[in-house]
Amino acid sequence: MRTTRVTVAALLAAAVLTLTACGGESAKPGGVTQISGGQSSTKAATVLDRPFGKPELVLTDTTGKPWNLRERTKGKPTLIYFGYTSCPDVCPLTMSNIAVAKKALPKADQDNLQVVFVTTDPERDTPEALGAWLKGQDPAFVGLTGDFASIQAAARTLGIGIEAAKKEANGDVISMHGAQVIAFSPKTDEGYVLYGEGTTVDDYTKDLPKLIKGENP
Repeated sequence: MRTTRVTVAALLAAAVLTLTACGGESAKPGGVTQISGGQSSTKAATVLDRPFGKPELVLTDTTGKPWNLRERTKGKPTLIYFGYTSCPDVCPLTMSNIAVAKKALPKADQDNLQVVFVTTDPERDTPEALGAWLKGQDPAFVGLTGDFASIQAAARTLGIGIEAAKKEANGDVISMHGAQVIAFSPKTDEGYVLYGEGTTVDDYTKDLPKLIKGENP
């Protein structure tokens, strides 16, 4: 939002600063979307100088079957987001914004677009829980759960920091996680565009047609 271009090195170095507590303020000041690395712009999209490689990640989908991220999204425009279903604000808003924007696409593009939600709270987000939650967003969205260490490692390769979910004194479960959406190109299978938590429906509606083609927004 504040920049149009940042380097992968800058994102990885800032991973520990990207944690957000859903329902609260950022864990630490700063964050990926606040890194200065290019010209100032009002665009929601941050185009990366050096795209991310797609994580080698095999988790469990909402049907309880193994889901290989690289294999299942190869050659397809893909949006990846790390969050959890009991998040009261950022996660549902992000997925809802994408779901609404997706509906503006032609049917063929809607079918081709892969939207992958990877839980940061696998202990509670079972395949069944993920499936029920995503059904209220878009039944075509892919929900993945599994080993937390594998999820955390994959997120970090994308410059996104996450921590294991913790129960607060009042009983609420809080998962600290980066709130960025990474867009992967269908041409290169690399993550080349980043969106922060303030990205709106209009932003996604405007950019998705270009992301579908692997173009810069």
